[in-house]
Amino acid sequence: MADHPICHIEIPALDPKAAGAFYAEVFGWQIQADPVRNYHLFEPQRGPAGAFVQAGEATGAKVGEVLIYIFTDDIDATLAKAKAQGATTLTPKTEVPNNGWFAIFADPAGNRIALYADPAHS
Repeated sequence: MADHPICHIEIPALDPKAAGAFYAEVFGWQIQADPVRNYHLFEPQRGPAGAFVQAGEATGAKVGEVLIYIFTDDIDATLAKAKAQGATTLTPKTEVPNNGWFAIFADPAGNRIALYADPAHS
């Protein structure tokens, strides 16, 4: 069976810059801002990295709804397996320019879960 680790986490915030400053101060996380997308990447000492994302209609992110990304080497096959078990695709396989692919589904309980495949996989 393929390895499917959690590889990225998005934490919605009304003010991603302030959220990054908070977590940097409290936990010592390294923060790198992408001002074009108002996306503040975080790097903890261990475990998956992620980003503070702008909450709102434009992103679909809602405060209190953390989105985890699970690595897969085949997004289409993983979405098909999830659908066969009662999941609903929310965002179909979408390219992240020069950075791979992602998709989002809702599990049978309604939780949003994202999939990620690096550029070497499609």
